[in-house]
Amino acid sequence: MKAPDEIRAAFAAHPRHRFIPDLVWPEPQGLPLARSADPRRWAAYVYDDDAVVTQANDGGSGMINTPSSSSSAPEMMAGMIEAAGVAPGARVLEIGTGTGWNAAVLASLVGPSGSVTSVEIEREVAEQARERLAGTGVRVIVGAVPTEGVYDAVIATCSAHRVPLEWVRHLSAEGVLVLPWAPYESGGPTPIAALSGGREGRFTGDGSFMRDRTQRVPAPRFPGMGREIERKGAVPFGAEELLERDLLTRLVLASPGIWITLGARPWQEATAPIIALEAGESWAYLWPDGSTTGGGPSDLPAELAEIHAVLDGAGWPELTEFTLEVLDDRPHRVRAAGLGPWDHHL
Repeated sequence: MKAPDEIRAAFAAHPRHRFIPDLVWPEPQGLPLARSADPRRWAAYVYDDDAVVTQANDGGSGMINTPSSSSSAPEMMAGMIEAAGVAPGARVLEIGTGTGWNAAVLASLVGPSGSVTSVEIEREVAEQARERLAGTGVRVIVGAVPTEGVYDAVIATCSAHRVPLEWVRHLSAEGVLVLPWAPYESGGPTPIAALSGGREGRFTGDGSFMRDRTQRVPAPRFPGMGREIERKGAVPFGAEELLERDLLTRLVLASPGIWITLGARPWQEATAPIIALEAGESWAYLWPDGSTTGGGPSDLPAELAEIHAVLDGAGWPELTEFTLEVLDDRPHRVRAAGLGPWDHHL
């Protein structure tokens, strides 16, 4: 884990397995994995470097195990804590208690002179976290964010499309809001932003986080389903190149008028990733070799190619060079190294 020594020490003081429940969901389909049934596999999953799914389908069942609560990847947690500037004596508000592991790490960092308040929307999850957090001094609240309190840092472990002003209002004058921000109402990337005063700041890294439950909307239909191909073409880059070079999130941030999502389709006697585009009645698929198919009034691949050329001409600014600005009752605004602004309508 790449993190300052004090953050590494806080993680070491709270081993992850103490906060993970007996049942976990390592696969997108099938039954959960029980610790009692296969302790070695359970431990291997828990001590992997990735997120651990601790609840699927909001506690219900389904053909697909859609994650609804999890323990975030340790390196992601450490990066968010560092971005928030958590230090001894800090007052921290956490949105999304989950297992309680992140809250325990925060409690060690703020020490006895600081405080950690953690909010969890689901009562059963909150009660389990309270048991694991006994003796840490963390206050766990069930339901909505409290109306009172001033905090030096607010850390959200769930993503938000609209940055909630109730989170911003809790910050002190020098406080920082760290949250995974979702450019789209549903799906898509959720890069992490660290906003001074909850208003403006840089993205610190990429991530994949579940949506804040108050902002969930039904997933849209995949672009082009049931539509006839009206247009074929090509662009100077393919789906595989964008994914291999990790360019997709930056394209999303610079393309507020186009919905960009991933899919898979038969390709050259196998299955390959494609990038799907949609805007209004227009849709398109970008194939691995740069060929495109689509329909509707707009040539979306050509529009994407224009945005690609702008970013390419600027040397592809790193994600950490992109900034997010939160505006009251107006679109959230993204800029990057002299480029933009790109207004993301809410």
